[in-house]
Amino acid sequence: MSAWPQLRESRTVRAGQAPGTVVRCGLVDTMLADLSVSVVYFFEQPLDEDRLTAGLAHALERLPVFGGRLRTVDGRLEIVCDDSGVPVDSYDLDETLAEAMGRVTMPTARLVDPVEASAGRAGGLPLFTVRISHLAGGGTALGCSWHHAVGDVQTFMLLMRTWSAAVEGAELPPAELVQDQDAFLDEVLPAEDRGRPGFRLPGPEEAALLGREVAGALRANRTVQVYFGRAEVDRMRRELSAQAGRRLSSGDVLCAHMVSSVRELDSDTEVRWLTVPVNVRRPLGLSAGLVGNLLSEIHLPWAPKEGKAALAEALRAAVEEFTAEHLNLRSNLRFLESIGRERFADCVPLGFDPERRRFTFSNWSRFGAYEVEFAGRRPVFFSPAANLPLPWVSWMVEGFEGSGYLFTVVLPAKLARRLRGAEGRAVLHRFRDPADVLPAAAASVPKVL
Repeated sequence: MSAWPQLRESRTVRAGQAPGTVVRCGLVDTMLADLSVSVVYFFEQPLDEDRLTAGLAHALERLPVFGGRLRTVDGRLEIVCDDSGVPVDSYDLDETLAEAMGRVTMPTARLVDPVEASAGRAGGLPLFTVRISHLAGGGTALGCSWHHAVGDVQTFMLLMRTWSAAVEGAELPPAELVQDQDAFLDEVLPAEDRGRPGFRLPGPEEAALLGREVAGALRANRTVQVYFGRAEVDRMRRELSAQAGRRLSSGDVLCAHMVSSVRELDSDTEVRWLTVPVNVRRPLGLSAGLVGNLLSEIHLPWAPKEGKAALAEALRAAVEEFTAEHLNLRSNLRFLESIGRERFADCVPLGFDPERRRFTFSNWSRFGAYEVEFAGRRPVFFSPAANLPLPWVSWMVEGFEGSGYLFTVVLPAKLARRLRGAEGRAVLHRFRDPADVLPAAAASVPKVL
């Protein structure tokens, strides 16, 4: 084998039946239609490709949007569930499991076949891809990429749970397609919300700056991954909860710890904003099996001098008190309708503001990443893959073997180097005890701090 992937087999997986369902994408789906999301699951053992693809075909019967294609009709983006299928390519890769896990966020990792999101708008291109990498030593990397117009991370995890259940011969989870997203939201959203949309139209000067930021992202930014063990997080929770005078969640304290640690290492004392996407299924009382992009967000200002406990408490309160009236989906719809579809490409989310170093924190924990099982084999590692490295964007998910937490953050290159240095590691892991026992996989991947 060569260090470069050697193609073993290409196939297209189909359900074998085309329901012909047409899903009318909403305005928010359309705004996200230039984005794809890529992730990788790592297994210590080989996976049976025939069994995998048979299970995927069964899962596509339940979730046909992933095997469909986009089209535009009268200016509206639609997903046609025509069973065009999912490309599944398998490769041999002369890297060990530990080496592949250490390179997962690098643009040259080649563990995923990213969906071509923008080109996919015109139709004919897949909305979901799978890449199976057979690693040296018998491990397997399962790379998945999906078009954001299909849905959010909960939609993707629903597909993975369905795929897993199909392979294991278990009962498939319920799934519900919304055939007209905007009409559906109009029925379930309150008449009024907080009144501030989550998108903005930048002026010419800011638009040029943002364009340069995107164009130079690969050169200017680096992705850093930090693993926090269970005992480490427990100490963090106890200390910050005591300071706040109330119990805080792991997500609250880890977000506060990482954001404040990065600010400390950056010598940044300015008041900054934090944007946190929120799954609206819970506040709206909707089924967890509802497919689509059902996200709102929380925006919090925070000054580093206020301390970690204050930020963690503010985040806890904002999430716990988040109700249907705190959503901004109706405001988003009104805003997007007011500017017209021809100007969608000029919009940016409020959370994308690199000049003001605005953090975006996405919590992917408790979505069941490590509950995926294929022929009795569960992943030892799950991670976001190499996407466009825009700065100040971060994700959190359970860590190695489903224990502890993995925090992935994109930062300017100089600051990323500081995090990786001795000072950065000391600041990031001030709650770690040298006697802490970490999962075996964690010790084998030195690139994860």
